Amino acid sequence: MSINKYKPHVLVLPEDHANAEMANGFLLHPQLNDRSIQVLPYVGGWTAVVEKFTKNFIPKMRQYPHQWFVLLMDFDGTADRLNYVKEQLPEDIQDRVFVLGVLSEPEELRNDLGQSLEWIGESLAASCTDHTHGLWDHALLQHNKSELTRMIASVKPFLFR
Repeated sequence: MSINKYKPHVLVLPEDHANAEMANGFLLHPQLNDRSIQVLPYVGGWTAVVEKFTKNFIPKMRQYPHQWFVLLMDFDGTADRLNYVKEQLPEDIQDRVFVLGVLSEPEELRNDLGQSLEWIGESLAASCTDHTHGLWDHALLQHNKSELTRMIASVKPFLFR
């Protein structure tokens, strides 16, 4: 199904195939309103995510005030990546953009949990719906806490049934 750009919706821009698999797993959650979220094709690197977003999507976000974005990227062990990315975002759309990802790489999280990336994505969605941090409390995901709190407050009302 496709989103309606005039209604509240979330677009997810994943860095790579592994992040896209996690995002697609998120889409499997049975309470998700699949008409309000779309995973875009991955772009190949966290800098490519920032570049593509700033060049291609900022004007569209200004045009569609009901559009939210998740920039899904590897943090590659770099704690200040979130701050760097946020500095690239214009102030007028910052509250509708969320930067999330595994502290290292999704493959490390997959290996640590012994589960597929899709399973991880669906489990993360479940944590968003049941008011628990669940898997988000994992050491490789804890750094997302402030973004996750903002995101849930902003998109949960229309993203989940």
